[in-house]
Amino acid sequence: MKIDWKWLLALAWFCLSIGTSVDAIEEKSPDVSETETGVDLSQHPKRHGRTAPLPDGVEKQAVSIWSDGTRMSGDVYRPKGVDGEAKLPAIIFCNGTGGTKDGTGARLGPIFAQHGFVFLTFDYRGWGQSESKVMLVYKVKDSIDTKSGEFMARVKPIRWQLDFADQTYDIRSAISFLSGEAYVDSGRIGIMGSSYGGGLVTWIAGNDPRVKCLVAQVPGMGGGRGGGSSKAAYALLTAQARGETEPVPFNTGKLVGKMENFAQMRRNPAKSIGYNAIEAADKIVVPTLIVVAENDELVDNNTNGKAVYDIIHAKGTTPVAFHEIKDIGHFDIYGKGQNEALSLELQWYEEHLKNNSSRAAKSPPL
Repeated sequence: MKIDWKWLLALAWFCLSIGTSVDAIEEKSPDVSETETGVDLSQHPKRHGRTAPLPDGVEKQAVSIWSDGTRMSGDVYRPKGVDGEAKLPAIIFCNGTGGTKDGTGARLGPIFAQHGFVFLTFDYRGWGQSESKVMLVYKVKDSIDTKSGEFMARVKPIRWQLDFADQTYDIRSAISFLSGEAYVDSGRIGIMGSSYGGGLVTWIAGNDPRVKCLVAQVPGMGGGRGGGSSKAAYALLTAQARGETEPVPFNTGKLVGKMENFAQMRRNPAKSIGYNAIEAADKIVVPTLIVVAENDELVDNNTNGKAVYDIIHAKGTTPVAFHEIKDIGHFDIYGKGQNEALSLELQWYEEHLKNNSSRAAKSPPL
């Protein structure tokens, strides 16, 4: 049997660098939180202000990505020494609830870079280290500077929102950023999302022809919601428009139940109107891998990930795979289930993104 030393070295680095996931980061504390995993992360390097050293042959670059006038913070991992002639395949990682670029993406990035991919992980607007949209509280001065077009004002930053409309736009902006990198093959860009991010990337894959490969793990697609959720979203939008409730949820919109540990997060159902990841599946024409947890306590696999798989599979024209990791829950995808998931995901991108340079020619025009 041939031993894949490259894969074994990458996996060893992964195990040394993780401990487990650090996706949930409290806004008021830069320390790692256990809320994403439910396990003790006290020994993770981030807890003590350290980061795992990059493997040989990998470099990391901090980047700023503009999204509708707001700067997002991102990190690009790539093979060391690449130049404009390289034209490498690229992957964008999109976080789940409360996740930031310093969590799961920071551990996956070096591994994918070791395998010849460019890997971008970033913070959505208002999350992590990214700048925020703001809400005007009042003008300090009414006059506007005629030269700069600026005025002084007191504003409130809009932070930690679950905002489907904004975050899908953020992902489009991340795709646009990578498309402009000289060493990236813009015809081979894949996206990968986890949990809430899994639903976001599914919608993007069905609506942005620049995406050439999709991976969604433990995805929340919004499946299983009744018609009442749509009516409630429109009712909330009406109340927001009329000033009868907060126009942006600061004190309202807190997560409840199994998600209440994400105390910094706010839901705004009004911003989900018109966005349906399961409906988007019917428009997906790129290779798609869906990885789920057998005992997911947050998501019904049959009405979410499996529903998307069934829609794509029924068409019979697009490579699609559905894999259930046994004996794990939702957050175990960042713990005991992560090696199995990573192996599947890496193989999927190797086969359907890196080794398919002709796919760009087959894609529909922009």
